[in-house]
Amino acid sequence: MVKSDDLKLLPDKPGVYLMKDAQGKIIYVGKAISLKNRVRSYFQASRKLFRRIELMVEQVDRVEYITTTSEVEALVLECNFIKEERPKYNIRLRDDKQYPWVKITWQESFPQVFLTRKFKRDGSKYYGPYTDGAAIREIMRLLKKIFPLRGCRFDLGQKKIERPCLNYHIKRCLAPCTGEVPPEVYREMIRQICLFLEGRQSQLRDQLWLSMQEAAQEKEYEKAAALRDQVRAIEKILEKQKVVSDTTDEFDVLGIAQDQRGSLVQIFQVRQGKLVGREFFQLEAGDETGAAEILEEFLLQYYDEAGYIPKNILLPLILDNKHVLQAWLVKQRGGNVTVKEPQKGEKYQLIKMAEENARILLEQERLREDTLLDEQQQSLLELQQVLDLEGMPLRIEGFDISNIQGEEAVASMVVFENGKPAGDQYRRFKIKTIEGPNDFAMLKEAIKRRFARGLAEVAEGVTEGKFTRFPDVLLIDGGKGQLSGVMEILYEMGLTEITTISLAKQEEEIYRPEAETPLRLSRRSPALMLLQRVRDEAHRYAITYHRSLRDKRTKSSQLDQLTGIGTKRKQLLLKKFGSVKRIREAGIAEIATLPGISEKLAAKIKEELEGLVND
Repeated sequence: MVKSDDLKLLPDKPGVYLMKDAQGKIIYVGKAISLKNRVRSYFQASRKLFRRIELMVEQVDRVEYITTTSEVEALVLECNFIKEERPKYNIRLRDDKQYPWVKITWQESFPQVFLTRKFKRDGSKYYGPYTDGAAIREIMRLLKKIFPLRGCRFDLGQKKIERPCLNYHIKRCLAPCTGEVPPEVYREMIRQICLFLEGRQSQLRDQLWLSMQEAAQEKEYEKAAALRDQVRAIEKILEKQKVVSDTTDEFDVLGIAQDQRGSLVQIFQVRQGKLVGREFFQLEAGDETGAAEILEEFLLQYYDEAGYIPKNILLPLILDNKHVLQAWLVKQRGGNVTVKEPQKGEKYQLIKMAEENARILLEQERLREDTLLDEQQQSLLELQQVLDLEGMPLRIEGFDISNIQGEEAVASMVVFENGKPAGDQYRRFKIKTIEGPNDFAMLKEAIKRRFARGLAEVAEGVTEGKFTRFPDVLLIDGGKGQLSGVMEILYEMGLTEITTISLAKQEEEIYRPEAETPLRLSRRSPALMLLQRVRDEAHRYAITYHRSLRDKRTKSSQLDQLTGIGTKRKQLLLKKFGSVKRIREAGIAEIATLPGISEKLAAKIKEELEGLVND
């Protein structure tokens, strides 16, 4: 419990405060112009708080803080803490890690353009996130059709190719790999792609049209024809875009809808009077939280990673920290940004349209969730019945093994809660005690290690450890033999109360320890389909881990055989070239650019690697 004396020591300065529970875990992060006044307000009896905040305050054991020089600095720090710590009681985007981005490796001489689901501050430009995966894949298809982008992932700053690929010959690539195009020309094309992704297609079309005219005047007819095709392709896209404003301004329009389960924010992206894009995002906070607070947190999280921030942002209501947020947006954009709340006219109608769309989308999402929930409940209820369980199997753990003739053997543990994957609770094990191909023994080792860790955590009084919670159903991939081996381990550990079954893939039969014959369910059985999802997910997770270990070993093993190459040189080679194959393809002079590697040693590396291929 927070002591009143500690609250008195808080400084009257701007900063960020961290609310922590009894285990020292951050459960809430906030910012304040005065740490002293803001934090103390949470603990005043007369203070009326949202229910979410009331629950948070009840769990606060201590408060830590970091002072800043300004409110904007506090805003940035708060945003970083929320993303890194994901506190339980802060407002966060739901499933934000699953949204795709378009990544442009602007830091390279010849930038790559591709989709990714990981946002990193690595010098690249990111556009997104996009909530409609199919739509952004279609955009990428169009970009590759309009612009002759390179599709390879080579680091062209380090590597040159002798001959261009087929894409160059069919005019789908400019072949920067062989030096057919200078960096400044290629980067100009990438800048045009950025205009496209920022929704400024009209501006891009006009620039391409002028370039086409110049090429025609210079009698570069082939170049003019290519530019003409680009202009026509972009004009077809512009024809499909809806005109929603008479103005040529650029702005994002936000609308919000709320219910007891959460919130949904709709964004309309308007550029030069046309609606060029729209996205929607769900947030965890519901209607017990003020819409202004939700919008403020959304703006922070969304525009902190957005590839492009427009000059104007239109909101349905006034935010408490509008001036601070606007100053932060200006810093993020590197230019003027105005946050407005129109009360009439064309832009006001756009906000109303965004709010109506948000309401409809929220209703659709709830209908989809309820349908999915019904299906999950049905599968869990049926599984409870067929396995004769006392309660519904809310937690299912699935195990699988992956190896090749005993090499790089691993085990996976996946967790499904309430019929859904709980990815943050997945675990994986490197098999340590078994040599040679023996899947039965490997599975027994993994099970023993999992429950030994769990029993140890319980004995130590840990309540939320990695292995503390035991499953209602333990699922093994395999038949009666695998199940018997696992049951031996569970009997030894005194864990016979855990319902354990195995699922044989060929006939999809369910084996139980005490049953002489396997259980066969209809192929359309919701319970069987749930068990299949758990089994297949365990297999996927195991084989993915096994492949990553195998690839690492393959990379290292051949380099380990080279004379005069120690750990540091091996790391330098892999860091620069990425694989043994690329080291083999590199020239002697290129390898010799690495510190500690002379031309003589580089030649020896090349010779020995060639020898390994021919052996």
